Amino acid sequence: MKNEARDILPEISVIMGIYNCEKTLGEAIDCIVKQTFEKWELILCDDGSSDNTYYLADQYQKKYPDKIILLKNDSNRGLNATLNRCLAVAKGQYIARMDGDDKCSRFRFERELAVFRENPELSIVSTDMEYFDETGVWGHISHPTKPVAKDFLYGTPFCHAPCLVKKEAYDAVGGYSESNRLLRVEDYHLWMKMYKKGFCGENIHEPLYQMRDDRNAYARRKMKYRVNEAYVRYLAVKELKLPVTGYIFALRPILVGLLPSSIYDILHKRNLHR
Repeated sequence: MKNEARDILPEISVIMGIYNCEKTLGEAIDCIVKQTFEKWELILCDDGSSDNTYYLADQYQKKYPDKIILLKNDSNRGLNATLNRCLAVAKGQYIARMDGDDKCSRFRFERELAVFRENPELSIVSTDMEYFDETGVWGHISHPTKPVAKDFLYGTPFCHAPCLVKKEAYDAVGGYSESNRLLRVEDYHLWMKMYKKGFCGENIHEPLYQMRDDRNAYARRKMKYRVNEAYVRYLAVKELKLPVTGYIFALRPILVGLLPSSIYDILHKRNLHR
């Protein structure tokens, strides 16, 4: 009986915090349902939505009761806390992310797991990512194939939403840190904690994930989030024992936010290339 129970456990637990995304949630969930790799569970946690997001999620849970778990926060707690609540009930050996307004390839899990099979020493696998809006795909972001500590000087070395991560790595660092100083940079801080513990990862240079985003959103990013990014860069230099000259890079997000829009656009296009 114990062996049978082990056989039916999901290999991948997908964690998805959902908030006011009723118009796009169905498409996001369908991307998981249609994966070519089928041993997954999807854990949805509604973070205090004021629209019909929870109702729609409930309909999917009833349609796939053996595959989907639905949780609900009593109030809006933020992404970090919501994802940690999903992690607490996850049963898979691997943890995948998905957002309620994004899309991904049906081959995503299959391709990511293949990298783990070939490289058992890895704990993180992510992919290139495309940005899209109502007009179509407008941007593409890529990170180093095998990030090392010094890559943290330049920002997060993995795209968060497409990631597949061994649960043991999440457990080793206590999941996501819940702090206002880490809003919008929770993934950057997560990877730093994992690398400090000796975990490492790899990026697949194929856009297996598409993030729905306004092409001008980053330009409007609030200064407090730029300060948060600077803070994590500072921590990366300190915790990963990088050269002290790295502290100069910690100031970059703040300085970029002070640049004239014309200069900012040139720098931004270098990062989000098609």
